[in-house]
Amino acid sequence: MAQVFDRSSNALARFSLVLAGVIVIALGVTLDQLQRSPWVTRQGQRPDQPIPFSHKHHVEGLGLQCQYCHVQVEKAAYAGIPPTKTCINCHAQIWTNADLLEPVRQSWATGASIQWIRVHDLPDYVYFNHEIHVNKGIGCASCHGRVDEMPLMYQESTLQMEWCLNCHRNPAANLRPTSEIYNMAWAGPSSDKPVWCASAGKGGETSQNVKCTTTEPGKGGPELAMLQSRPATGDAQTVSDAPTTGLAMPATYVKFTSQIELGKYLTSQYHIRNPEQLSSCETCHR
Repeated sequence: MAQVFDRSSNALARFSLVLAGVIVIALGVTLDQLQRSPWVTRQGQRPDQPIPFSHKHHVEGLGLQCQYCHVQVEKAAYAGIPPTKTCINCHAQIWTNADLLEPVRQSWATGASIQWIRVHDLPDYVYFNHEIHVNKGIGCASCHGRVDEMPLMYQESTLQMEWCLNCHRNPAANLRPTSEIYNMAWAGPSSDKPVWCASAGKGGETSQNVKCTTTEPGKGGPELAMLQSRPATGDAQTVSDAPTTGLAMPATYVKFTSQIELGKYLTSQYHIRNPEQLSSCETCHR
């Protein structure tokens, strides 16, 4: 029987298989990059707001605290968008005739809410509790970036699932003292700028029970931490060389010169759950 295909057909078939494999791989890489791109994640995008509110002007320029506008940040699942009344508190006195603020005045006069566009908008099936993260040592800048340097608000991070998992797999890289939650410039301890922390280790809210200072205890800083009261018998022993006053008990401070060291300490003190303890899908998905 005569040969139907030429011998070169074998090489052509092998080349076709290799080409098909390359196309499949290239398609997969392209789709992977697409779903990580700002076109999908909206990372770095600045939506057009009804009012071009500048966080840089209000936070860095005027020194407003995050809690002044986002009043629920420490006690609710959502940080909340400030009502018009918050704006009017100041703008009833200053910039009262600015065209830029006409939507604020119109909202105040009619009672209709300003239609702000949510910048950090998670999918409806994702449950994120703002309160627990703030009270467990996650600073504003860890998720939202340097808001105090943003003339117009934009999404700093991807907000994708892998971004959340990277933090939960190694929370020590982002944990900070609760006194530094709203410090946008917090960079963690270093050999030049160490941090000292102490804890009573029992009772109360764990995160609030940890006291940290950037001034070495005993060198003029707040070396006495009001962590627990001295027993009525007066038999409590001093656990540091700081003098005792009133009912304060001197704390045993630990010095940290790196963020990872401090983060591991706070992970234990704050009772942060490890990835194995967060294995339930219902933790984040409702």
